[in-house]
Amino acid sequence: MTAPVRVWLNRTYAENVFFIDLLRAAPRPVHVLATHVDPDSPVLAAADLGALEPDGLSAEGYVEFALEFCARHDVDVFLPRLHQLAISVRRRDFEALGTALVCPPASAISLFASKVDGYRALDAVGLPTPLWRKADTASELLAAVEEIEATGSAACLKPASGAGGEGFRVLTREPFSLGRLAGYVDARVQLDQVLSALERSAAPADLLVMPYLDGPEVSVDCLAEQDGRLLAAVGRTKQGRRRGFTVDPAYLGPARRLVEEFGVGHLSNVQFRHERGTGRPVVLDINTRPSGGLHQLRLCGLNLPAAAVELALGARPLLPATEELTLGEYTLVSTIQALLPRQSAAPALERIDADAERRPGAAVAAVAAVAAVAV
Repeated sequence: MTAPVRVWLNRTYAENVFFIDLLRAAPRPVHVLATHVDPDSPVLAAADLGALEPDGLSAEGYVEFALEFCARHDVDVFLPRLHQLAISVRRRDFEALGTALVCPPASAISLFASKVDGYRALDAVGLPTPLWRKADTASELLAAVEEIEATGSAACLKPASGAGGEGFRVLTREPFSLGRLAGYVDARVQLDQVLSALERSAAPADLLVMPYLDGPEVSVDCLAEQDGRLLAAVGRTKQGRRRGFTVDPAYLGPARRLVEEFGVGHLSNVQFRHERGTGRPVVLDINTRPSGGLHQLRLCGLNLPAAAVELALGARPLLPATEELTLGEYTLVSTIQALLPRQSAAPALERIDADAERRPGAAVAAVAAVAAVAV
């Protein structure tokens, strides 16, 4: 009998319990290891071995922890989210242990870690980007906002470096009113308050300013070889509750060019929005990691997590042809996930018995020895 492939997910999103489901749906047996600093992360209960990991380590210290973890647990495939760049830089050290990394080369991760650097690179090769400006000071921010407002759009800002929607705000010139205290909290912030904060700040802000693009979003999930040669890509359309899939070249064409031009190997995600007026798709963001919604592709007949593991092991994954995909519409609903018994987070590994029988949707209650980790 073939031994299971030991796959490790480090400090990942709660939604990746569904990513784990897709790994288990592959023909090749897998043994999933998951680590997190949150003892109540549902990925710990979903994995075959769920463990607490040290918190507060530097990127370099975390890499040493990761190397030790891979060696001790005979990890075959490692899909890092936390400290992805520092881990990718040490790719050869992991390969020397027999651990294959499922993440892009360090050059691609480093480039797109900064949205400013990423947009500059896309502009240089003629890929579609929105109007964007970098703003470090109050005067730069005001000039950028006025330029964007002159096009008829509202302006928004976000940190030049950051994941997902962290720090995203829509700038408004409307004064604050009591009406804002009714209903749900929104992302609007008064422009004069931001300008005042920038004037008082001793350090540059490193902000990205661009038009607020409120049209439908298309999020293209990609699988590529290590050098960026694209193997599969499908777009997920998002407008309110309605979701769907697309293989429209208007999105897949630029996504392919981006992934192959910059060598964004393995699993990645390219997000598009549409320019106001023209409707032209523009690249909003590039994630050098699997998106949180990647598991949704199972509805169209594509299992990219399993294919990524096959690719990391040197095999050629079997992928359905585009015409074989089911491109229907769907919506999302929440579900219940099991948790492990309450445990205290500590700079050690709370080892969960890897041999305990696991039932779908149920947490394993047996907690074994505590093994200290030298970092």
